[in-house]
Order: sequence, then C-alpha cells, then structure tokens
Amino acid sequence: MKYTGSCHCKAIQFEIEAPEVIEADLCNCSICSKSGFLHLILPLSKFKLLAGEDAITTYTFNSGVAKHTFCRYCGVKPFYTPRSNPDGIDINVNCLDTRPAQINITEFDGQNWEQNAASLAHKSEEVDAGA
Repeated sequence: MKYTGSCHCKAIQFEIEAPEVIEADLCNCSICSKSGFLHLILPLSKFKLLAGEDAITTYTFNSGVAKHTFCRYCGVKPFYTPRSNPDGIDINVNCLDTRPAQINITEFDGQNWEQNAASLAHKSEEVDAGA
C-alpha cells in the first residue's frame, strides 16, 4: 500500500510503500520516548521525499551513525536514518497522513541498545515479492 506523510506544518512531505497492517516498534530510549517516535523501518527504496528537502535539518549524537532529521520550521521528526539500519529509513508512524487499517505495536528496549539492536537489522532488507 502507498501511504503519505508529513511533518506538522507540511513543509516536509513523503510517500512510503508498506503493508496494509503496519508492524511498528515503540522504543523506550531517551530520544524516542521524548519525541513520541513510533518506528516503521523500511528499505530506502520504499520511501520517496515529495517536498521539503530544504526544510530538513539533521541532529546526530553518540556514534553519529543515526541521522535524526527534523523540520526546521515546526520541529517534527517524520523520519530518519536509523543506527540499526543505516541502509534504510525509519518512518514515524505518527506522521502518516494516510492512516493504516491496523498497527501492531511491539515494545523495543532501546535503553539497552547494544543487547537488542541486532533484532532490528532485518527490517531494511528488500523482500522478494515472489517469495
């Protein structure tokens, strides 16, 4: 299915291709819990930026691998490049304008990142539609 999404002021707009039933992760690490980010990690090929490249600003910390992207105008973080999947993209399900029919949420212990990060590595892999 195709979904559209945006930041609050709609300066940043995007489209993704994802299943009808979304499998999302709710992380308890400091940045995710403070920003209300609900994770949907996808292959980068399933993401298209429609508008707002000039509105994006980036924040990094710790290892610098994750590229936390925010709207420079409204401050909302609609997507980012995750440390667990630097070859993919992580969409904030809360920023989807087209709401999924169903969202299944799994809790992820990001406070203990090193012990749990490997469980996310497969999420940015391309899935063979014929398989």
